[in-house]
Amino acid sequence: MTDDPKQDTPGNADKPVERWTTGDEPMTGAQASYLETLCEEAGESFDDSLSKAEASRRIDALQSATGRG
Repeated sequence: MTDDPKQDTPGNADKPVERWTTGDEPMTGAQASYLETLCEEAGESFDDSLSKAEASRRIDALQSATGRG
């Protein structure tokens, strides 16, 4: 560890989804756009009502399914 708090604190990508303080908020526009693309590639339906945390989990699953992850 360094003495720089910005480097010592895990980024959002490193923090477990369960610990996100904004995880219950609606997914972001960027998440929605990427998730819709992944759903199209995987032949699955896109759900625009997901929360940020749900969208993140869905993106992870679809990245694996489509070979993008």
